[in-house]
Amino acid sequence: MNKNLLSLSIIEKDLNILNYNLQHMVGERHPVLYAAAEHLFSAGGKRIRPALVLLVAKAINNHKIYPSQKRLAEITEIIHTASLVHDDIIDDCSTRRGVITVHNRFNTKIAVLAGDYLFAQSSWYLANLDNLEVVQNISKVISDFAEGEIRQGIILFDPNFSLEEYIEKSFYKTASLIAASCQGSAMLSNSNKNIIRDIYNYGRHLGLAFQIIDDLLDLVGSSYFLGKPSASDLKNGNLTAPILFSLTEEPLILNLIEREFKKKNDINDAVNMINQSGGIAKAKDLAYEHLQAALYCLESIEDSEAKRALQKVAQYTINRLF
Repeated sequence: MNKNLLSLSIIEKDLNILNYNLQHMVGERHPVLYAAAEHLFSAGGKRIRPALVLLVAKAINNHKIYPSQKRLAEITEIIHTASLVHDDIIDDCSTRRGVITVHNRFNTKIAVLAGDYLFAQSSWYLANLDNLEVVQNISKVISDFAEGEIRQGIILFDPNFSLEEYIEKSFYKTASLIAASCQGSAMLSNSNKNIIRDIYNYGRHLGLAFQIIDDLLDLVGSSYFLGKPSASDLKNGNLTAPILFSLTEEPLILNLIEREFKKKNDINDAVNMINQSGGIAKAKDLAYEHLQAALYCLESIEDSEAKRALQKVAQYTINRLF
């Protein structure tokens, strides 16, 4: 098996049901919004976030998945998809998951409304879980998305943006949902506080590693894993871990940032400088540190096929680079 492909046979049936449900639970009362949402869901995706919800359930639930946890997995993917619709507008991406983005297929107004509609639908399903703690934690994620986008928007092409600020922004944009949904799954199992804390931290570290690796892939050119064209972050002025590490070693990059990569070869020159100055290698090391921390958080969980699958997800995350 290709090490870059993630096979989760232990929950394959559950993921197939989830895929079917996603295309039917957004509602058909608003045909255009429904078509916009269905367009993105039908494109598939790796479904990493709902898979984690289901695997956490099996790992701490004696191989069972409760109906509430299956619904949480669906809610998690709806929230993630809503955030992608809005991200694509902000970044002006032309494709996502191999298909034309919603704002390009329809228009920006429809895309904004479709994203809002999906957030609203997820909130309704979330409220019906009838678990206040889970509702509070997952609801916070939606505000975290906005916080992350705002933070990113105000520091574009800003070389004074620190690595600590980058990690904080990465939490808001990516790790918050992964951490909260893993935690929610543990809460719905009525796990003890220590297990819930460890599961949350597993998701947090995994989410940070995932974002750092996405940022690396943006530079090394794997649009297959990103689901969008490579180097889009750099072109848009989103300065990520590799370039932040490089700034201290290669001051010439500052010139390219200051002119916002306007010249023909600026992007290629920047990527070469980042690589030669060790920025890519240092960002890989940072991602690996978070993955090791994520794996450590699973030590309190009893060994099982589901736990090994959670470990496999972490391995898959790093394998995307090779």
